[in-house]
Amino acid sequence: MDRRVTKKDDETSAGGRPTLKTLAFMTGLGVTTVSRALKDAPEIGAETRRRVQLVAKQIGYRPNRAGVRLRTGKTNVISLVLNTENELMSFVSDIIYGVTEVIADTPYHLIVTPYSRSQDPLDPVRYLVETGSADGVIISRTQPNDPRARYLLERGIPFATHGRTDMGLVHPYHDFDNYAFANEAVRHLAGRGRRRLALLTPPVGLTYHGHAVNGFTDALSEVGASEVPFNTVTIDHSIEQIRMRTAQLMQRKDRPDGFVSSAAAATLAIVAGIEDAGLKLGQDVDVVSKQSSELLHLFRRELFVVNESFRLAGSELARAVLGWIGGKEPGSLQSLSKPGEVLPYRG
Repeated sequence: MDRRVTKKDDETSAGGRPTLKTLAFMTGLGVTTVSRALKDAPEIGAETRRRVQLVAKQIGYRPNRAGVRLRTGKTNVISLVLNTENELMSFVSDIIYGVTEVIADTPYHLIVTPYSRSQDPLDPVRYLVETGSADGVIISRTQPNDPRARYLLERGIPFATHGRTDMGLVHPYHDFDNYAFANEAVRHLAGRGRRRLALLTPPVGLTYHGHAVNGFTDALSEVGASEVPFNTVTIDHSIEQIRMRTAQLMQRKDRPDGFVSSAAAATLAIVAGIEDAGLKLGQDVDVVSKQSSELLHLFRRELFVVNESFRLAGSELARAVLGWIGGKEPGSLQSLSKPGEVLPYRG
């Protein structure tokens, strides 16, 4: 029976938040009808669904997550697990934007679960699972044999990784093709006559470190260039550490005449180190760098850049997690973004 409510029956949450009873009172419908209309139930007429959803939007109605969890066993939460100490420039804001763009028209909400460098990366994931805090999880800084991915697979929790694993286990992911990036960067530098090249890598232990190194070394042999080792720092080191090491490297007799940089923030330090050594970008040495926002050419027009979209990554990861929650096969929820062309300054 469709029970109508009076104004006396209408209640709000402790914080004054509109409830299903609020919507029922304002639309003149029963609570059950309102609830079904919000879920687009086919037995509720299209006009009724439209009216209820419009009123809900106007008064700022949001479902009570605790109540949803009690009724359905779901939290309607996706958790993005981030080591915010190591994420530079626009990574955090762009990936969050990409995720929220996808889930905006769904019942799902995003929570960011941070952890520090001193923590075991498995700790926040274990907490989310043991407390039932999220229906799906997104993780970054993916390792070839990633214990977080194995843990989530064993417990049947939908998740996606930013980056690939190499465990022989099938799971959703989105990745940027760092092999292709490093390979094309070497070819571009060789086309400019550069023959002694250095690579500033991702951290050892992350999957895309191997992808970048393999793309770099394969291209070196194909174009007849040589590597100048630059392995005492990675993009995880501080700006000052990268700057100092670059300056030292550029003072050597066999210094590089070309750099491939795996991150935009690190590129700022490489350029500073080059100039500390009294050398000129674009004349003595060229640099090809990834960037996630169009900032590097504002810093130095002589840089060559390849764009990587973290906003796209966030969108693809959110779609992958929602797809798995919705019953799609994990193997069908994998995507790889190919790098575009190496771009000079185009003023």
